[in-house]
Amino acid sequence: MVFSIVLLMVIIYLAYYFSPKEKKEHAAIHGAGQIGLLAAVALFGVDYFTSFYYGTGELMSALHPYGLQQFGYVAAGVIAFANIVFGALYMFSLGPFNEGGGSYTASMRYLKPTLSLIVAVTLIEDYVLTIVVSALSGADQLLSVLNAYNTQWIWHFLIGAGLAAVTWYLTIRGRGESSRVVFIGLAIFAMLTGTLAVGLFLAVTLGVPPVIASGTVQSATLGQAILHLLTASMKGMVALSGLEAMSNGIQFAINEDVSLVKWGKAHLPKLRKLWAFYSGKTGIGRFVQTSLLFYGGLTTLFLTFFAIRFNVFDGTLGRTLVGNLAFIGFGQIPGGTLLFWVYQLLAVALLAAASMTAFQDAQATEWRDVAIGEIPEAIVYRDPRGTFTRSVTITFGVSVVIMLLVHGETTIAAPFYGVGVFMPIMIMGLAIRQHILQNYSGRIRRWGSLAAGFAAVLSATVFVGQIVGKWEEGGWIRLISFTILFTSAHLLLLSPLGRRTPDQIHRIVRDKARVRGAMASIVEWQSLQMQEYRYWLLTGVSKFFALFGVHRPMRYAPPPAAGTYDEALHVDHPEAHSFLEQYMETLPKPEPRLGGQPKQTAEPDVEVEGKS
Repeated sequence: MVFSIVLLMVIIYLAYYFSPKEKKEHAAIHGAGQIGLLAAVALFGVDYFTSFYYGTGELMSALHPYGLQQFGYVAAGVIAFANIVFGALYMFSLGPFNEGGGSYTASMRYLKPTLSLIVAVTLIEDYVLTIVVSALSGADQLLSVLNAYNTQWIWHFLIGAGLAAVTWYLTIRGRGESSRVVFIGLAIFAMLTGTLAVGLFLAVTLGVPPVIASGTVQSATLGQAILHLLTASMKGMVALSGLEAMSNGIQFAINEDVSLVKWGKAHLPKLRKLWAFYSGKTGIGRFVQTSLLFYGGLTTLFLTFFAIRFNVFDGTLGRTLVGNLAFIGFGQIPGGTLLFWVYQLLAVALLAAASMTAFQDAQATEWRDVAIGEIPEAIVYRDPRGTFTRSVTITFGVSVVIMLLVHGETTIAAPFYGVGVFMPIMIMGLAIRQHILQNYSGRIRRWGSLAAGFAAVLSATVFVGQIVGKWEEGGWIRLISFTILFTSAHLLLLSPLGRRTPDQIHRIVRDKARVRGAMASIVEWQSLQMQEYRYWLLTGVSKFFALFGVHRPMRYAPPPAAGTYDEALHVDHPEAHSFLEQYMETLPKPEPRLGGQPKQTAEPDVEVEGKS
């Protein structure tokens, strides 16, 4: 016991010592809420890293009831291959899309506004469900440790809502504080997992026997076996939202080289292309995505090997797959019972903390959705610490309502989780393909476009496979929910709430969200693009009704032309002022009046019906 206590104290000390610390001068130099590499790894990777606790368990649960657990290696290989393909796609994407926005920005630049709207609603739904599943999974783990997993549903709900409330509170406290807490937890998890690996290899060396199987093995035809293998691969392929999360939230990263890159540029100049690839805030994002590149495949292979060796899966001896392996592995270490309990309770905390990735991305997404007219303007508020507190609070509230509606049952919400992220990945692949076709030539153009196209097709295949693999668990409802959300998004955009004038867009982006630089120009350009799309839809609706003799004049004048992406960003003259400000300066100024301008009851550019 003394050995385990000392080991645990050393691990906790090291995790605390190396945790990122936010200093006041950082806010003055980089801006409020900006984070470095370690904090970015924690906040944008926690959802992905904690898939260790449930991903392989879900995978094997689709195989071992049919005696197919040996094929877990095939599923692990599929997961590893998909991770590498999607990871490489997103690492490349941070070059042309290095101001944030992920597939939302990419689709608006190279594809169509319709696809951007699809991404917007899909990601918001995915972020909410991430919070729901993560918090309820944490509640399940806690009740499982207490041997009360089968207790009444109200306890699952209350504990899940409580865990989500803790992560909500940490998030609104600021990115610096929340990232440090999460980093410490992840660092302890990493070091304890290394200790667990040592214990498991010791168990193999000492000849610890596998658990005797209980129950009967169900038969399966060749076709059914292939379907179960597909289901296993899809269930194990979870939490890839970390890729889109980092691409979407790159705006929150500090724009400077990490220490390794600074050292490399000074001492290994021959590798200048490598150091350039990992430079600045783009480099921070790529470091995070590099850490995700092989993680899923390696951890799935690790857990699959020992699950088969010791014949343990979710539900064996009343524990999860990881819980069983932790019991065996830590059991080979003096005082390992303490480590086992700490490891299991850490799972509860980290699964709850996985919600922070969703909260961070909700902030990065929702203020853009306000600017384009998809969400009411009142949602935007950024506090002095750089946090969009209203977005976080509303996302938390919706998540708790869903937890209540599913009666605290993770299994009801789980089929919807992880499905939506593959739609944005597919759209990113299509956008990158267009980027390569328009900006490269020769072999790079040919092979690059083929690679991006392959990534898009693979993501589409996984998206469909996720729905098929989870069909019996309610995956079919995902098609209905997606259709409803997409239709509702268009109806809201077409309503008066969806209209945005240039001065509104400028106020939302520059004054309320307090965003500057290229990111602000991108969102202003996206907003004008979406307003053009809105006007096109309204015109189409009017023409449709005109076919039936219903003629209704347009209430609004056409919005100003957004122009091209390069023009909006001043690629040739980055020091130039905002293109939207330049446009607003060309508008006629109101004449001065004694006593000031009168209060307006309608927007100045609204035309009365039937009059010009």
